Amino acid sequence: MRPLSAITPKPLIPVAGQAIIDRPMKALKEAGVARTIINVHYLADLIEIHARQFDDLDIVISDEREQLLETGGGVKKALPLLGDDPFYLLNADSFWMEGSVNNLDLLAQHWDEKAMDGLLLLAPTVTSIGYRGRGDFLMDPYGRLRRRKAHEVSPYIYSGAAIFHPRLFEASPTTPHSLNEEFNRAMKNGRLFGLIMDGVWMHVGTPSDIRRAERALEESSTGGRYD
Repeated sequence: MRPLSAITPKPLIPVAGQAIIDRPMKALKEAGVARTIINVHYLADLIEIHARQFDDLDIVISDEREQLLETGGGVKKALPLLGDDPFYLLNADSFWMEGSVNNLDLLAQHWDEKAMDGLLLLAPTVTSIGYRGRGDFLMDPYGRLRRRKAHEVSPYIYSGAAIFHPRLFEASPTTPHSLNEEFNRAMKNGRLFGLIMDGVWMHVGTPSDIRRAERALEESSTGGRYD
């Protein structure tokens, strides 16, 4: 996201007049979440200052200024703050346009604690804005996930939103690591599931992707088409 991210952390980069992080925070509020843990590392002071505007949420900072723990290590560090119940996990630098229902409510409705350690919100590759990859996962008729093989094209992308049970992280290292380690463990045990989102996911990885996302948001609000 450079040069924009040179002085602004990616979650605070504006898209259509809102910082990227504002949309997932709004989704959490609408889903009835009261307490939110925010991991901070790069330009952490700016994130903390911005988070103060969400005065209707109980914001707790998980500080990674001394060491970036990556997606998996960050959750492991935050576990004592999260408690023993399943929790939402949202990337602070991606978002989606909602469809007819709130996608976090949809995740909660399909969560099955006995069968699942993780339930990922998936976006269709063909309708996602700004995404140019080959997808992430394939899904069986029961919703269990497996990764695509090298020669395959997957119809689904991980949107950066999920529900996890804390037990998935019990064996996780406290050192920096990717959340993919937890994904792989859950898939091996048949306990990683997916749910197709109702809406359109935005991949905002470059400055040009911002323009695509803004166009899609504008055309959605006016009833136009997007591609």
